[in-house]
Amino acid sequence: MKEEYDFTDATRGKFYSKEAILVPPVHLEPDVLSYLQARAKARGASLNELVNRLLRADIALIEAGG
Repeated sequence: MKEEYDFTDATRGKFYSKEAILVPPVHLEPDVLSYLQARAKARGASLNELVNRLLRADIALIEAGG
């Protein structure tokens, strides 16, 4: 990195978008990833679909018990 940067001609918020939805990356442990990939493949679903389905089920359990 440089010691100093010149922001004289910079525009604040140039790339800001109110509608932007940020999707954080989720890093799974190798054993969990392997298991979920196998389950997703067996069900004919994508890994994302399976993980979202599992998380929604957990959310429902949490909400029901809360």
